[in-house]
Amino acid sequence: MRIITGKARGTLLYSSEGLNTRPTADRTKEGMFNSIQFEIEGKKVLDLFGGSGQLALEALSRGAVSAVICDNDEDACKIIKKNADKTHFSEYVTLLQCDFKTAIKRLSGQKFDIVFLDPPYNSDLLSISLFRVFEAGLVSDGGYVICESSNPEPYKANGASVYKHTKYGKAYVTILKKDAEE
Repeated sequence: MRIITGKARGTLLYSSEGLNTRPTADRTKEGMFNSIQFEIEGKKVLDLFGGSGQLALEALSRGAVSAVICDNDEDACKIIKKNADKTHFSEYVTLLQCDFKTAIKRLSGQKFDIVFLDPPYNSDLLSISLFRVFEAGLVSDGGYVICESSNPEPYKANGASVYKHTKYGKAYVTILKKDAEE
């Protein structure tokens, strides 16, 4: 697992041992970032199921200005901190060790341009977190929510359009784009 491109290109990242996290495959990560490659520079990122932090750190490497990374697992948070230090992005990362519901409450009033939702497969956490992110108003107008799952059907949310839905191996990635409020 590595940073694919940008300022920290080629940096190998630490990952957790065991079954608590499932890192996004490089092919999947490259596909999702290629889909929004011109939308990353200067943007604020939220990763609600951080794991190793690789998605948010990849966004920072590609020019995002800040990232909030959340994970409920203490070991995962230690790995995220080590990876932020290794990529030299620590000063741009806010790490929250809590569940996604608590993180959403803490982040109330903030807006993010790119939100990553990559919870454990075979759970209903993606649907729940997607609903709550939009309900809390955390996505900026024109912002993207990137959902990774094992579900072949695209995810949908009120106030957003499906920008892209693609299969990468066993993973499906739905990218939603928030509609502008009138």
